[in-house]
Amino acid sequence: MRRHLVPAALLLPLTLLLAACGGNSAADTAGAGTDGKGSLTLNVGDQKGGSEAVLRAAGELKNLDYKIKWSTFTSGPPLLEAVNAKAVDIGGVGNTPPVFAVGAGSKVSVVAAWHGTSKGEAILVPKNSSLRTPEELRGRSIAVAQGSSAHFQLIASLKEAGLKLSDVKVKYLQPADALAAFTGGKVDAWAVWDPYTSQVLSAKQGRILADGDGVVNGLSFQVAAPSALKDTKKAAAVKDYLERLRRAQDWVYRHPDAWAKVWAKDTGLPYEVALASVKRTNASRIAVAVDKPLIASEQQIADTFTELKLIPGKVDFAAFVDTRFNGGLPPSTTTPRA
Repeated sequence: MRRHLVPAALLLPLTLLLAACGGNSAADTAGAGTDGKGSLTLNVGDQKGGSEAVLRAAGELKNLDYKIKWSTFTSGPPLLEAVNAKAVDIGGVGNTPPVFAVGAGSKVSVVAAWHGTSKGEAILVPKNSSLRTPEELRGRSIAVAQGSSAHFQLIASLKEAGLKLSDVKVKYLQPADALAAFTGGKVDAWAVWDPYTSQVLSAKQGRILADGDGVVNGLSFQVAAPSALKDTKKAAAVKDYLERLRRAQDWVYRHPDAWAKVWAKDTGLPYEVALASVKRTNASRIAVAVDKPLIASEQQIADTFTELKLIPGKVDFAAFVDTRFNGGLPPSTTTPRA
C-alpha cells in the first residue's frame, strides 16, 4: 500500500505540469522542438503535457505550412514574460497569470479562450478532518500558491461562506511544499487545482471541502505578443494554430481515455490520476469567444488582487484583449461540456 501521496520523482513533473495556474518557477526550454515546414516560424510557449502534447495526440500537427518552434516553461508567469519580451509569439496559460502580467505592464494580448468546469479547483482537507463546511475555515491555516488561480478561488469561496482572506491563516506555498505540508498535518486545508485535486482524492488522503464550480470563471487562455499580431503572416499562422487547438480540444472530449494515456506518459502522472483529472476538468473545456462577459470576469479578478495590494494600481483588462479570432464561437458564458 502506498503511504505517500506521490513518489518524490513525481514532484518535478507535476510542478512542470501545473504551471498555468501561477507561481514563480523559471522557464525551462531544454525540451524545445520544431514541427511543420516553411519559411515562417511561429514561436509557441508551452507547458509539460500542454498544447504540443494534445495537438500531437489529436493528429493536429500534420500538414503545417509554417513551422512551430516549441519552448517549454514551468509556469504561466515566465511564459508570459517571454511573450512580453517577444521571445514567444503565443502560449497557453490559466485565468490568473494574464492579470498579473498586465498588472506588471507587460505587452500581451489575450486572443483565445476556453471555458471548463472548475470542479478541479478545490479547497481540500485531510480525510479525517473535522471540517465539514467552508464557514468552519475561520482561524484555520490554508496553503495556497500566491497569485495562482487557486488563490482567487480561495478568496471567492471564502466570500461565499461570509469570510474574508484575513479570517484565515494563509500559508503561501508552491504546490510541492504545500503537498508536504498538507500530508504532514502542517496546514488545515489546501487550495489547489487539478491534477493535484485528483491525486489527493485518488490516494484517499483528503476530500473536497469546496470547489470552484460556479464560484470562479473556469477560463483558460492563449496569449499572444502584440508584435506578432501586427505581422500579417504570423497573424494568419496564429489563426490556424488556434483552430487546430480548438479541434484538439474537441478530440479530448471524444477520447478522454486516449488523452489520459498520452498525458500520463508525457507528465509522469499515474494513469488513474490523469483520467480522473481529464474527466473532472480537461474534457469539459469548450472554445468560447473573448467577449465582454469574459473581460468583466477577468476584471473582477484583477480588482480583487489590486484591493489586496498584490497588484500595484488599477488594471484595465479590456486593453489587453484581441477579438479578431472569435469567429463564430459561442459566448464565454457557454456551459462547459458534461
